Formats: sequence, structure tokens, C-alpha cells
Amino acid sequence: MAGTSATAVAMAAATPKEAYEISGPLDPTKFYPKSGPLPAVVEVRNQTGPWDTVGQTRMLRLSDGGHVIETITDTESPTYFAYELSDFQKLFGALVKGARAEWRFAREAEGTSIRWTYTFFGKPGRGWIVTLIVRLLWAPYMRKVLPPIVDEVSRQAAARAKA
Repeated sequence: MAGTSATAVAMAAATPKEAYEISGPLDPTKFYPKSGPLPAVVEVRNQTGPWDTVGQTRMLRLSDGGHVIETITDTESPTYFAYELSDFQKLFGALVKGARAEWRFAREAEGTSIRWTYTFFGKPGRGWIVTLIVRLLWAPYMRKVLPPIVDEVSRQAAARAKA
């Protein structure tokens, strides 16, 4: 099934293993703020276990009163992590069938490249609207959100090295 994707990339001062282990359990409420019409993540509910195992699920409550369900589909430590998003509410619920987020961690000379790709799957007849939203709103949002995540990964990796 074809979708519309956006990707953000940033460099962490960490090994791929550290980046993988630190980024997955980060609290989404601290890194996904409201931005224009995109709602913030305000609460995590019903998490079924550590956020690192295939099949784990959780509900993200959003600042617009909606929610989305995340389910881990792939884990290949320390290089790859993916989850699917379903049960979108509000605007996205009217436009998308679901989405998929993929995180890739690759060793570089400067540290670890973290590549975050998000693919939305539009409902029939709505793909063009989803494409516009992804290009105009979601892609810039990803480029805004990823650097603080990478900064936290780098901070925690440095703290581990000192311990």
C-alpha cells in the first residue's frame, strides 16, 4: 500500500546501541509539542510493557482531545525500530487509514545517524490532502521534533559514559 512519507535525520553523540536503547523509552509528552494545527502528545495510556518489544501497544492522548494507538511491529537492536499507528481521531481520522514510523540507527564517524521516517496511508480519495499535510506541516514538524530527541539521547549517552 503506497503512502506519503517524510524523513528527518540528525546526528547523536552516542553509539547505535545507546541511541537505540535511549530513544525508544523516551516520554513522548516531552518531545511532541503542539505546532500549528498539529496537536501535542499530552499523555501516554495503556502501555502494555517496555517500549521495546514487538506487539507492545500504547495510546497517545492528544491536545485536541483525540488519540492514536501505537503498536511496535519491528525491533532489530541496535539498528532498526518500527511501529504502526492506528485509530486516528479528529482531522487525521477523517483522512488516514493509518501510519508507520521507522527509526534507523547507523554508525557514522561523528556518532550515530538517527533517521526517522513517517509514512501516512490516506483513505480512498484523500491521498492528495494527506500529501499536502505531510509536505507542508508534518515534514517541518519532524525536523523540529527530532533535534531535542537527539540532544536527549546524546545527554543520556554522555551520562552513561561518566557512570
